[in-house]
Amino acid sequence: MVRQELVSRQLAEQITEHFAERLAEGQPLRVLDAGCGPGVQALRLARAGHLVTGMDPDPAMLGAAQRTLSGEPPVVQGKVTLLTGQGGDCGRWFGPGSFDIVLCHGMLMYLPEPGPLLASLARVLAPGGLLSVLAVNGDALAMRAGRVGDWAGAMASFDDTYVVNPYGVHCRADRLDPLSRTLAELSAPLRRWYGVRVFTDQAPEDTQAPADPVELGRLLAAEDRAGRTDPYRQVAALLHLVGTRRG
Repeated sequence: MVRQELVSRQLAEQITEHFAERLAEGQPLRVLDAGCGPGVQALRLARAGHLVTGMDPDPAMLGAAQRTLSGEPPVVQGKVTLLTGQGGDCGRWFGPGSFDIVLCHGMLMYLPEPGPLLASLARVLAPGGLLSVLAVNGDALAMRAGRVGDWAGAMASFDDTYVVNPYGVHCRADRLDPLSRTLAELSAPLRRWYGVRVFTDQAPEDTQAPADPVELGRLLAAEDRAGRTDPYRQVAALLHLVGTRRG
C-alpha cells in the first residue's frame, strides 16, 4: 500500500509538470502499463481521465484487475483495456509512438537484464513521452541484510545483484547509474528519480501500515520527503526513474 501510494504521487507530479498544457486543455494521455498486475496504477490513471492499456502475462493478476475494474463507474471502465502478454510483445502489437506514458513497474527484477525490455517499451513511447521504471535498488541490499544481522549476506550484497523477496522468489536488483545509462542509450534520458520505501523497508516484513489515517499520513509524508532527498533516497528499497523520450 505504501509503495503504491508513493509511486502514484511521484508519477502524478511528473505528469502534471510535463503535460501541463495538454492537461489544461482536457486532453487524455495514452498510457501503457506493462506488467500492470492487479491494476492499481492503471485504474488510478483511468480515474484521472487517461486512456490506459494494462498488460500482464499472469491471468490471475489480470483477473484481479478485471474484478476491480468491474466495480468502477462505466466512464472509468471505458478508459481501460486489459491484455494478456509480456512487455516485450508490445512492439508487435503497437506502433512507434503509440503511448504518451509507459509504465514498467516491478518487471525488471524478473529479467536477466533490463535493456531488451526497456528498448521494446521505449519504441512505443511518443516523442516527449514519459517512461516510468520501478526497480529493486541494488544499493540497498546490504542495508537490508545488515538490518537483520546477516553480516555475511551484507558483505555479499555489496557485489551481488540478486535478492530473495518476501514471497521466496529470487529477484534481480538494479543500480541507479547503469539504469540511467540505459535510458540515455534508448533516447529516454533520466528526467527525475525517486526512492520508494526508505523507512518502511527497515521495518520487519510483517509490519502493517498504520490504521489511523493521521498516523498513516505522517508516515507517507516522511517517506515522500525521504524519497526525494539525498542521502536517504539512495538506500530506498526501490528506485523510481522517470525518463523523457527525445524527439
